[in-house]
Amino acid sequence: MDIQGTSGVAYTLQIKSAQMSNDMQKQEGQAVLQLLEAAAPAPAPTSGSAGSIINTYA
Repeated sequence: MDIQGTSGVAYTLQIKSAQMSNDMQKQEGQAVLQLLEAAAPAPAPTSGSAGSIINTYA
């Protein structure tokens, strides 16, 4: 029985699994950032006189 060969295969599989997990986390992170950017409201135009024409006393 070749124990060393088996542990080498197991080690290789662990490395590959970790790489795949890391890639998946990066993809999910990018997807979350895209969703957040898409959900962000557009910045309102700034105008110095906008507050003077809005009735704030109802």
